[in-house]
Amino acid sequence: MKKQQLRSSCKKCSNGPFVGCAAALVVVLLFSMASTATSCTEGEKGSVLQFLDGLSSDGGLAASWRRNSTDCCVWEGIACGADGSVTDVSLASKGLEGRVSPSLGNLAGLLRVNLSDNSLSGGLPLELVSSDSIVVLDVSFNRLGGDMQELPSSTPARPLQVLNISSNLFTGGFPSTWKVMNNLVALNASNNSFTGQIPSHFCSSSSLLAVVELCYNQFTGSIPPGLGNCSMLRVLKAGHNNLRGTLPNELFDASLLEYLSLPDNDLNGELDGVQIIKLRNLANLNLGGNNFSGKIPDSIGQLRKLEELHLDHNNMSGELPSALSNCTNLITVDLKSNHFNGELTKVNFSSLLNLKNLDLLYNNFTGTIPESIYSCRKLVALRISGNNLHGQLSPRIASLRSLTFLSLGFNNFTNITNTLWILKNCRNLTSLLIGGTNFKGESMPEDEIVDGFQNLQVLSIAGSSLSGNIPFWLSKLTKLEMLLLQDNQLSGPIPGWIRNLNLLFHLDISNNDITGEIPTALMEMPMLNSDKVAPRLDPRAFELPVYATPSRQYRITSAFPKVLNLGNNNFTGMIPEEIGQLNSLVILNFSSNSLSGEIPQQLCNLINLRVLDLSSNRLTGMIPSALKNLHFLSAFNVSHNDLEGQIPDGVQLSTFPDSSFEGNPKLCRHILHRSCDSTEGPSEGPVPSGGQFSTFQISGFEGNNKLCGAMLIHKCGSTEAPPATIMSTKQTYYKTAFAIAFSAFFGVGVLYDQIVLSRYFG
Repeated sequence: MKKQQLRSSCKKCSNGPFVGCAAALVVVLLFSMASTATSCTEGEKGSVLQFLDGLSSDGGLAASWRRNSTDCCVWEGIACGADGSVTDVSLASKGLEGRVSPSLGNLAGLLRVNLSDNSLSGGLPLELVSSDSIVVLDVSFNRLGGDMQELPSSTPARPLQVLNISSNLFTGGFPSTWKVMNNLVALNASNNSFTGQIPSHFCSSSSLLAVVELCYNQFTGSIPPGLGNCSMLRVLKAGHNNLRGTLPNELFDASLLEYLSLPDNDLNGELDGVQIIKLRNLANLNLGGNNFSGKIPDSIGQLRKLEELHLDHNNMSGELPSALSNCTNLITVDLKSNHFNGELTKVNFSSLLNLKNLDLLYNNFTGTIPESIYSCRKLVALRISGNNLHGQLSPRIASLRSLTFLSLGFNNFTNITNTLWILKNCRNLTSLLIGGTNFKGESMPEDEIVDGFQNLQVLSIAGSSLSGNIPFWLSKLTKLEMLLLQDNQLSGPIPGWIRNLNLLFHLDISNNDITGEIPTALMEMPMLNSDKVAPRLDPRAFELPVYATPSRQYRITSAFPKVLNLGNNNFTGMIPEEIGQLNSLVILNFSSNSLSGEIPQQLCNLINLRVLDLSSNRLTGMIPSALKNLHFLSAFNVSHNDLEGQIPDGVQLSTFPDSSFEGNPKLCRHILHRSCDSTEGPSEGPVPSGGQFSTFQISGFEGNNKLCGAMLIHKCGSTEAPPATIMSTKQTYYKTAFAIAFSAFFGVGVLYDQIVLSRYFG
């Protein structure tokens, strides 16, 4: 699992035009020079076997080599030159474990070593780094660690040209004595734990250096001005570190830069329009997740080769420069979470014919959607949520035939019926997010004119105070996986056709006025009573990432939990016993309704539950003892009902605070500590009431026989029950929200989304 995460993050760091066609080309060309000889010397063979002996798991190499004679030149992963000397050790993805033997450094003709994507541990032998012959060394995606060794000051220039040590566990500062790497062309040290400042000697050491990748480390300090002396530098990536300060003017002297990526640091200052135009070869500029301020300079229009512009999550402001229209090669523009303002009509989007992704989420843009956007026929994803745009959607949007992701929420758009009527012609839409502050007080369209949307997987029309019923046209969305209609004023019952949405696994209709009993049709939804995930109908469901937090994003729907949220409605009757069929549910919320009867025993079958909220209803009877067997449960609330009896003992339910049970006068809990007014035994004084101490559980104080404290829950065996606490529905809802967020903070991950997704799914 860890290796998959590392590979994912490395791809984020490593993808780029130059890495794909230059650095990789260097490796391919160098490896292609290898030729196979007829035999190897005994000394060479011995060094190779010493490497094998150092492994604790060889992935079957020993058996393979024994089957292929005694000539190491024909062994798997080994190649030799015409003189019988080993030139290549290429053993990537072989399941190797153990340490890398220094014996490989004894191979005098060794040119290329590729041990990537294994489980090798220990340090990286200095004999490989300081080899007299090795030109390509790739040990990425292993478990190598420790501090990188320094080279002796007397070491002569080394021939190493490509060094990839990414996705390992290296620590400490980057070696300062590596100035002898005079021939280095590409260095990738990403996804490690290097600390200290970025070395300033890279360019003074090698005038050939073209690729420097240092992202996902713990580098501090400022960006070394000396990087501007790298006359051949094409790619600089140092994102996801702890870098501070401004971009040094000297950096812009590296005029061949094609890829400048420094996201998620603490860099600041303004973009200098005079300096930035020096980078006329720039194809990708990524400064997202920093503290840059000021405007986008007009001179950005002179970067005619620019394909990707990422300035998201900064403090930038001002209007978009009209000169942006001159960057006709733009494919991606990401400006979300800034303070940009003015009208979008300042930019003539009709000249951006290559534009595929436009993300303007959470800024202060005003006016209407510019008609010129509809000339961007290659546009795949458009997100303009969280601005101050108004008006109605233009029918011209139907000309965007490649559009799969559209997010318009949290603006001031009107006429939802017209909006859906127009959008039904966007046949490739997979994600449609249009709620929030749009369409306030309008009616949910009911008529048959709303059709189409045959590829829609995610639909959010949340937070718009829409009236009416859950409309029948939703039943035709046969590929729908996620439906979010929360925070409206929808009424009437849940329709029985809900069972026919065979792929729906995430349903949130909370905070409406839905009435009637909870229908058994919900219990027949295939994706909620199956451990299977929906088949990947279209992997582009989220062409733009959906953010739960600035550091956590989702690209596919299957990353989200299976949810049934009916909280804060007007449901009556009993919880159906058939609820036990939904054994794949992760979140179940029936809170703040008028449900009665007992908690069904069948809830105990929901072994995947992480959140169960039944608070603020009229439930009676006892809490089923088998609920303590729901071992993944991280948030639990049955407060403000009419439950009775003892709270079941056991590890799981005992971890929840008294607030999860309060408001049930007949409910009791086994309590180890006596109250402070007890006359039994000595007392050393009360646990301080209120504030921080009141948030801790009983277990936090047990084992102190002289300590006492007030208890919210009626102690089993006591003859007097405490008065029930009265709490409003809204208070209960936010209390539940906090409980979910709290559990998410401690490892549940996706659960936090249930609080914030209505913002991002707007």
